[in-house]
Amino acid sequence: MNNMNIIDELEWRDAINQQTDAEGLRELVSEKKIALYCGVDPTGDSMHIGHLIPFMMMKRFQLFGHHPVILIGGATGTIGDPSGRQTERQLQTLEQVQDNVNALTAQMKKLFETDSDNKLAMVNNFDWTHKINIIDFLRDYGKNFSVNAMLAKDIVASRLDSGISFTEFSYQILQSMDFHHLFKEEDVQLQIGGADQWGNITSGLDLIRKKEGPNAKAFGLTIPLMLKADGTKFGKTAGGAIWLDPKKTTPFEFFQFWVNTDDRDVIRYLKFFTFLTKDVIVELENKVKTEPGKREAQRVLAEEMTRFVHSEEALVQATKISEALFSGDIKSLTSDEIEQGFKEMPTFQATKEAKNIVDWLVDVGIEPSKRQAREDILNGAISMNGERVDDINMDVTIDKSFDGRFIIIRKGKKSYSLVKLGE
Repeated sequence: MNNMNIIDELEWRDAINQQTDAEGLRELVSEKKIALYCGVDPTGDSMHIGHLIPFMMMKRFQLFGHHPVILIGGATGTIGDPSGRQTERQLQTLEQVQDNVNALTAQMKKLFETDSDNKLAMVNNFDWTHKINIIDFLRDYGKNFSVNAMLAKDIVASRLDSGISFTEFSYQILQSMDFHHLFKEEDVQLQIGGADQWGNITSGLDLIRKKEGPNAKAFGLTIPLMLKADGTKFGKTAGGAIWLDPKKTTPFEFFQFWVNTDDRDVIRYLKFFTFLTKDVIVELENKVKTEPGKREAQRVLAEEMTRFVHSEEALVQATKISEALFSGDIKSLTSDEIEQGFKEMPTFQATKEAKNIVDWLVDVGIEPSKRQAREDILNGAISMNGERVDDINMDVTIDKSFDGRFIIIRKGKKSYSLVKLGE
């Protein structure tokens, strides 16, 4: 793998959008192992899969022997990046930001920490920014920024009509200071970011050259904006973002998201998000063309991503839930697996007292009337916990539930309902 230049690898994966000096960077990474960085602001307590995009590139550089530095923006997160937005961000309290910093740091370590000698470095820009007073900031940094040039950057220009505060306007200065600080203190020569970060990255390069001289070797690289084949933004679904935190998006939901990838997008995602080799991906590409019904590429993508973000155990559980739902044989699932697999299904409440099945289905709200309930049972259309119900005189009792917590009713082939048992 490492006899290939990392830039060739990224180009094959269609992972490069813009570079500040393509030839210079290619030469640099073939001469030596470099340090590079990418930042994320702690605007929430979990990253979603959209955040993964630049960090997968960092991981690739790491696999080629380069040294990734991940910056969590404890300072910039208190200000708000204007890019990609038409309105001001809601300012968070410093406590909120710190809680988010801790959560994101733990997530990053889990994903990108390796046992090898090439350790991941993690930094927080609050550590060097909070020491600078306002006079030093204006004299040492402000003097190096032309307001005319700042106004011309896309991120600011796009906000001039709707309005931008001085706070968000100054964001690109802070990000530039980060790049300069890491260049000097950590020998970081490359910053990676999403397509919307181009203006901030080039501002940083300008600052480095003004401070360190025109021959300072520093580079910027951005990653293409991820759009789905239907033109909508990647990673957003009707239910909201797909989070990396298993409490926000269960491993089963996470797995299902990737399984449901459109044929037109799946190879791009395999290139972008997985560490599978070119040969394997080309073979899967052929299968999408010749046997699209098997959806093998989607299954491989879902397996690779669930294993990478969660664990092998979470993947085993997610596949088990998927197969049980597909076959209708849900008896083997644990109550925790039921909770994961049925999180988005219609949910009803019932007490734990024993009750006739016909009355129970109507009381819970699954059936509109006793007549309809009787008809569905006699027609074999009702299953409870994976077993068909054919007796209209049967009682629903707590021993028919999963751990006294859930009963699953399936009506017809596909219509599942989760019934939660309370007092």
